[in-house]
Amino acid sequence: MGMNFWYRPITRREFLKLGVLTLGTVALRPWVEWKQLVADWPDAERLGRICVGKVDIRARPSADSPSVGILYEDAVVVWLREVVGEVPAGRQSRRWVETPDGYIYAPSVQPVRNLPNEPVKELPVTSLGKGMWVEVTVPHVQIFLENREPVSPWLKYVVEHGLIPRLYYSQILWVDGITTNSQGQVLYRINERYGPGDIFWAAAEAFRPLTPEEIVPINPEVEDKRVVVDVTPTRQMLYCYEGKTEVYACQISSGAKWDAAGNLVEKWGTPIGPHPIWRKAISIHMSGGQTGTGYDLPGVAWTTLFTGEGVAIHSTFWHNDFGTPRSHGCVNCAPEDAKFIFRWTQPVVPYDPGDVTVSMPGGTIVQVIEA
Repeated sequence: MGMNFWYRPITRREFLKLGVLTLGTVALRPWVEWKQLVADWPDAERLGRICVGKVDIRARPSADSPSVGILYEDAVVVWLREVVGEVPAGRQSRRWVETPDGYIYAPSVQPVRNLPNEPVKELPVTSLGKGMWVEVTVPHVQIFLENREPVSPWLKYVVEHGLIPRLYYSQILWVDGITTNSQGQVLYRINERYGPGDIFWAAAEAFRPLTPEEIVPINPEVEDKRVVVDVTPTRQMLYCYEGKTEVYACQISSGAKWDAAGNLVEKWGTPIGPHPIWRKAISIHMSGGQTGTGYDLPGVAWTTLFTGEGVAIHSTFWHNDFGTPRSHGCVNCAPEDAKFIFRWTQPVVPYDPGDVTVSMPGGTIVQVIEA
């Protein structure tokens, strides 16, 4: 399938569409020449980031309702509440987000918050030297490339199209350096542990350090655990069982067996059957597919692999379309759901190094079913 294996490819999805119409045309320049762009985000507890190229704001929660405005990718809006509305043609979800200006189709809006952090002054010492795992806790943050030429396809795309390179809310990455720029702003050096080799800098305030306590295993004493993933198009649910007792459930997006033209693509489906978890990683860089139909995603969090082909349960920041099949094989989850599954299943992953691979018979069984 043309996948890259400098790390293990985990998911299948369409190439990260950055959109020419974001916040203007800004070429990548050496990070030392830049001051972090100050984002004028709305002052609200709940926000939403537009995660597709362009959306209409509707007067009512319906695609047939008059458009009262247009927003482009990475615009941030106040998220008042989620409501049930009409299903647009060719779509499955009925969820819409109410904003002060109107309604936006929910699958196109990533739920985010704006929670800046106090930068740390010293990095902890780990088995790989000084470093720490961090989570993006603002809608998005601009990054500045340290290496002269980008390695990752997504960064090459940014450079070629003169776009603003960013990281997004809920992404998790590895920090191995701290500095202060000429404006007195503290920056973190991002160096993905499981990535192709790009190194970049970003404003430290955008990142929350993860703690070992928050990845402590959930109910590790229970031996009889299993995950059931129902990939039936009209169900799209994941369940966690301890014995016969359901202890957790969430909506997911499994592999889509049809492409945009309606053609059957069996290889995109999430594989049916029992699969033992064989690898888990706090964060990983995912890549695969071919030019134009592939994907390249840094900082994908809470990854739980359960097939040798790289199919996994993992956090998702590029859509909010849970309940609809749309991946290229993996099980897309909301960040909080992926984190629970990561902590609850076997094998246990320690903070350091944040990645565990086990031999057969493997860890917790993931049973993928379809009605």
